[in-house]
Formats: sequence, C-alpha cells, structure tokens
Amino acid sequence: MPAVIISCLGLLLVLWLVGAPWLLERKRQRLRAQPFPAPWRAVLQQRMPYVRRLPADLQLQLKQHMQVFLAEKTFIGCNGLEITDEIRVTIAAHACLLILNRPSGYYPNLRQILVYPDSFVVQRDQVDHIGLTHRSREVLAGESWSEGQVILSWQDTLDGAAVVDDGQNVAIHEFAHQLDQESGSANGAPRLGRRAQRQSWSSVLGSEFATLQARVTRGAPSLFSDYGATDPGEFFAVISEVFFEQPEAMAEEHAALYRELSQFYQLDPLSW
Repeated sequence: MPAVIISCLGLLLVLWLVGAPWLLERKRQRLRAQPFPAPWRAVLQQRMPYVRRLPADLQLQLKQHMQVFLAEKTFIGCNGLEITDEIRVTIAAHACLLILNRPSGYYPNLRQILVYPDSFVVQRDQVDHIGLTHRSREVLAGESWSEGQVILSWQDTLDGAAVVDDGQNVAIHEFAHQLDQESGSANGAPRLGRRAQRQSWSSVLGSEFATLQARVTRGAPSLFSDYGATDPGEFFAVISEVFFEQPEAMAEEHAALYRELSQFYQLDPLSW
C-alpha cells in the first residue's frame, strides 16, 4: 500500500478519534436541551417519590441525564414483559441518580437493560474442592454484567422505589455494580481520582467490610444487609443503597464511610 494512502488513513483515524467524542457530546447537549416529556414527568411523580426530595437543580439535572440515557440504552422485555415508558423512565431515574454531579459517560459499557416481570431464575455452575461441577438454581431480583447488561425484576424495582427509606433498592444496587465494573470486575474499587482518595477509600471500605463480616459471623445486627458481607463488590452496592435511602443513619453510625461515598458520588443526601 503506498505510503500516501497509509498516511491518509492514519489522518482519518486521528480525526475520527478526536471528533467522535465531540460529536457525541453535541448530540447529548441537544438531548439535554429538549423539554422533558409530560408523560415522563407523570411517571416520576407516580413511581419515584424519591425524586421529590431532590433540590430543584438536581431534579433538573436528573431529567436531563435521563433524556440522554433513554436515547442511548436499549430496553428488552423478558418472559413476555412489554417494555413501556413507565418501565423505561422508572429504571432510568434510578440509573441517573447515581451519576448526578459526576463527570458522566452515561455508563459507557452498558448497552442493554433486560427487564423481567418479577424475580427470575438463573442457573450457575460451580466447581467444588475436588473438581466436580455442580449446577444450582438461584432466584434473583437483579444482576449486573460487565459485558454490558443490567438485568432487573420490574416488580422488585417498583417495590424498591416505593419505599424510599428502607435501605433496599435493587436498581440502585445493580447500577452501583455498573459503576464498579467500569474499572474492571465488580470488586468494590470503582474509578477514583487522586491517589490519596484511592488510599482513603481502600482503608475505610476495607475496615468497614471486615467489620460487617465479623458481625454476620456472630449474628450481630447491622445497618447493612448481610449480603454485603459476601465480597467487596457486593459491599459497595449494598452501602450505596443505604447511602441514598438512609443517609442519616449511615452518617451517624458510619461517618467515615458516609464521607467516602459522598465524595465518590459528589452528593450529600443529608442536605435533601
């Protein structure tokens, strides 16, 4: 291939790499500038009482993020569920709550949200200590895959949205996993900024995770679900639920942990 053609192809590649993000942001700006549809506003009022707690500037930002999210992500109904605007808007509101005030790529790895009518069954293969493979069945309300999918039970999503202060919200849980998976596997270490922030995060969350595991072992009560003691990734998702839904209790009982999450999410739910 002549050198001039190679040079032209290289130049086109550079122009695409530089121009594509700019074009994408221009498109997103246009989406954010559009009026928020009245039917979507009605869904938020009916299904998301949590949104009413947000300050006016965050409500506006949430709606703008939702317009981008809903334009870019594909929703797929499973087990006969028909995807409606009610489903799309309710789930998008949860997803966008987690990216308020943060530099947002709108979950760049996420392509699809699969929605089941209710809890769903998955089969898993597990290898025991002697190398035998066992297949088990689990009933789940949600999952997050690093391959670009979030799976949710619609009924469990509705239940989580309806009660805003019980610390249990499957949609927040699964989208927290997506943020965690932006840095690789869901290991409780999402993308962080400065080195000092990473060190503080590791120290505080590591200590709190060990404390929860110890409490679970001796059967002691905790603000956090026992499921959070499964592994660091589940711990991050569980404490994210509590951060948004029970900020007063979390700030009182786990002040350092609350500060870490407040810095990560760039939000202070105590002020709402």
